[in-house]
Formats: sequence, C-alpha cells, structure tokens
Amino acid sequence: MQFIINRLKEPSTWRGIVLFAVGVLGVHWSPESQQIVVNAGVGVAGLLGMVLPDAWKK
Repeated sequence: MQFIINRLKEPSTWRGIVLFAVGVLGVHWSPESQQIVVNAGVGVAGLLGMVLPDAWKK
C-alpha cells in the first residue's frame, strides 16, 4: 500500500494516469471525437506537468 501512495505522489504517475485514460476512452469513439479526447488529454497532462512539483515534500 505504501508503494502505491508513494507513486501517487509523483507527477509522472498522474500524467500517466491521464494519458492511459485518454487512450482507453478514445478507442470506441468516432475519429472526430477521438481527436477531441486526445487533445484534451494531452492538454491536461501538460497542465499537470506545469503545476505539480517535481518532488513533493514527505
């Protein structure tokens, strides 16, 4: 459990979660909708990269 908590404190984990969710959500939609989902997901991942610190205090 501590391993999971430690991973959730890393910004790369949150970016990975967003990108994974975008990949899963965009699979069953029309090409136009997929493009919107991908663009939004990449934007959210980029935003997380900007606002989350590289190392959180323990």
